[in-house]
Amino acid sequence: MHTTNHILMIRPVDFKFNEQTAGNNKFQVASTESDVQAQALKEFDAFVDLLRKNDVDVTVVDDTLEPETPDSIFPNNWVSFHEDGSAYLYPMFSENRRLERRREILDGLKDKFEVNHISDLSFYEHQHAFLEGTGSMVLDRTNKIAYACLSVRTDEEILNNFCMLTGYEPVAFQAVDATNFPIYHTNVMMCIGDRFAVICLDSIKDPEERLNVTISLKGTEKEVIEISLDQMNKFAGNMLQVANAAGENLLVMSEQAYLSLNAEQIISLEKYSRIIYAPLYTIEKNGGGSARCMMAEIHLPGKD
Repeated sequence: MHTTNHILMIRPVDFKFNEQTAGNNKFQVASTESDVQAQALKEFDAFVDLLRKNDVDVTVVDDTLEPETPDSIFPNNWVSFHEDGSAYLYPMFSENRRLERRREILDGLKDKFEVNHISDLSFYEHQHAFLEGTGSMVLDRTNKIAYACLSVRTDEEILNNFCMLTGYEPVAFQAVDATNFPIYHTNVMMCIGDRFAVICLDSIKDPEERLNVTISLKGTEKEVIEISLDQMNKFAGNMLQVANAAGENLLVMSEQAYLSLNAEQIISLEKYSRIIYAPLYTIEKNGGGSARCMMAEIHLPGKD
């Protein structure tokens, strides 16, 4: 199954602009506001409420004040969960983000889900090589394809290793923003749904790479819905398709992302999913990530 009804989210206690990630995340903007944590918490809680009101099963884990983890609100970067009961832990670029990997979170999930095997790829940090989970990779879980724009945070060797371990096929490429700066995470420029893909093809400058990605997407019979560089900057690529308890597909995004879409794009997306969105402006500005980054999908088998 490409979609899941189960999501892990981490409730922030000390959310703020992370100096350690700002060098290569151009979506981050330092805020002058003093109540960033309070605003982010309000946005987080409203977002969880929205998901739960739409019958999505959300496991919320509170972050801890120690150690200091300003980006803990984005768990999809350090862990991914798979249908065979495996969990993967990932090597993280910034030192304070490495502290987000908490085994007790995985242990807590064992009450409800089967966690049969944990593959820890974090040893690559010693080689200064990184792969930040489903931020670095956008997974087509049905067709077992891992799309990845290579960057300081997305290393091709680790991508290939992950694919070898999981049976995925890698589709790697380079992607840049309007200023030709490398895009730090693939999940800000593309989203894979069950029968569609949202992608900023303008960010892939190499014609051959752009063609390869398009052929791969169309080869899996997905409708390709293009977004512009400006829409990408408003997090229109940072969406996630989930299922609710009744099996209805929902496409989850931020209010900023939704408001950037044109009528034609919305009509295309609504053929496949009902759209839900939440205001995440403080989180987007200070964290440089949006709705998709906040949700780690749990594809583990459930315990009866």
